Amino acid sequence: MIVYSVTVTVDQEIEQEWSQWMREHHIPEVMATGCFLSAQFHRLLDPPAEKGLATFNTQYIVEGLHQYKRYQDKFAPALQKDHNDRYQGRFVAFRTLLRRDADFRPVEDAEIALNN
Repeated sequence: MIVYSVTVTVDQEIEQEWSQWMREHHIPEVMATGCFLSAQFHRLLDPPAEKGLATFNTQYIVEGLHQYKRYQDKFAPALQKDHNDRYQGRFVAFRTLLRRDADFRPVEDAEIALNN
């Protein structure tokens, strides 16, 4: 699995409007491309954003690099332009691509192992 992670810092004055637009418009539009399996929208808690700013992260789960490339080639330019046009000068964004190498779940004997 691949995680396409988008971190955006916005001015606090537009935080509510931007967050609502992301939830109601942008993320659903990205998901409608059919390139991603799921998405999660997060607010950064630590480290805290600078005064007057708020930071959010959206993680899109994609099956493989071919689907990610399809998104980048066919859909990303228009979706990013829409975001840029709407909030130009009011945000900073950076994007990263991660490969999930392993999953871990709690195990019943974990407490015993930690106490030894």
